[in-house]
Amino acid sequence: MRKNINDKDYALLRTYFKQIKDIPLLSFEEEIELSKRIQEGNENARARLIESNLRLVVKIAAMYVTADVSFMDIIQEGNLGLIHAAEKFHYSKNVRFATYASRWVRQAIRRYFSNKRRTIRLPDRKEGLFKKIKTEVQTLSQEFMRQPTVNEIAAKLKLPVEEVDCILNMTTEFVSLYMDSRDREEFTVLELCEDYTYNPEREFVRKTTREEVLQCLAILKEKERRIIMYRFRFDAKAPYTLKGIGEKMGISSEAVRQIEIRALRNLRKHGQKFAWLRVI
Repeated sequence: MRKNINDKDYALLRTYFKQIKDIPLLSFEEEIELSKRIQEGNENARARLIESNLRLVVKIAAMYVTADVSFMDIIQEGNLGLIHAAEKFHYSKNVRFATYASRWVRQAIRRYFSNKRRTIRLPDRKEGLFKKIKTEVQTLSQEFMRQPTVNEIAAKLKLPVEEVDCILNMTTEFVSLYMDSRDREEFTVLELCEDYTYNPEREFVRKTTREEVLQCLAILKEKERRIIMYRFRFDAKAPYTLKGIGEKMGISSEAVRQIEIRALRNLRKHGQKFAWLRVI
């Protein structure tokens, strides 16, 4: 284990071990008594139950040591699981606290690794399901001598196809925008993907066109102008139906249709003045 721990971590560990090594362990009877006091809201009892089991966390954390993750970070996450276990533990369970707490410590450490190594964090249930899917993919790949389909994976695990497909999509690896493209190494993915979030030219054309349209509509009568604006979404809402406009203006839908036809005819008549209106 020492080879996977850097010098800085090792120094911190020695200091931490000195702090916890002399904390006395508890007997089963003492754990029961502390649990009863914890149920009554005694914080000192809770702290003593946690402190007496800090060495348990170190022992479990040692099983998860890797070169790319600080051992002290693993211990810290395990301690969070221990704290949660102390809050959930009840003397009526009639088991040693270490037995009960081990599950919570392992769960906290595994969750930490899952969150640390994934770009998008998954809920615990989906993380566990993804591991099952990953195992099944490896098994089916060897069985079929090819990559299994989503339908085959779902059938094997007796899960909905949509759920399996969703989890596989959530865990897809991401590509850096600054990675060289496969076609030409002098371009990055970012340079090949056009950014449409803001386009000054498009915004200028949209604004200018709207102003010209409003200027053109000024030649119409009030009722004609309102109907055209309702029908062609000038208020940025969904276009009104003939019936909807009629109800809004207090006239029949047929009257609205006739007024719309007359308004468009008048706009076409002025097409020479507003040349772009020839497209109407």
